[in-house]
Amino acid sequence: MIGEALKGHLDLLLLAVLTEGPAHGYAVIESLRQRSGGLFDLPEGTIYPALHRLESQGLLKSQWQEDSPRRRRVYELTPRGQQALAKRQEEWRTFSKAVDATAGI
Repeated sequence: MIGEALKGHLDLLLLAVLTEGPAHGYAVIESLRQRSGGLFDLPEGTIYPALHRLESQGLLKSQWQEDSPRRRRVYELTPRGQQALAKRQEEWRTFSKAVDATAGI
C-alpha cells in the first residue's frame, strides 16, 4: 500500500527534504527514511531518476562536490523549486482534508 500511495507524491517528499539544505542522493534517501520513521525506505533506483527529473524541470540544481574521498553530486532547491514545493504542499493539505472527510478520519 505504501508504495502505491507514494506514487505522485515522491516529488513533494524530495523537495521537502531538500529544504533542509543541499544534500547528495544518499543523504536524501537517509533523510526520507529517518523523517518517515523508516516507512519511506526507497531504493536508489527510485530516488536518483526522480532527482534528475526535478533538476531537468528546473526545480533543483546540482553540482559535483569533491571535498570528500568520493566525488558526489549535491542537489539543492532552486527558487522555482521552492515555489513548486509550496504549491504541492497546499495541494496535499487540500487532498488530505478531503480524504479525511470522506473516510471519516
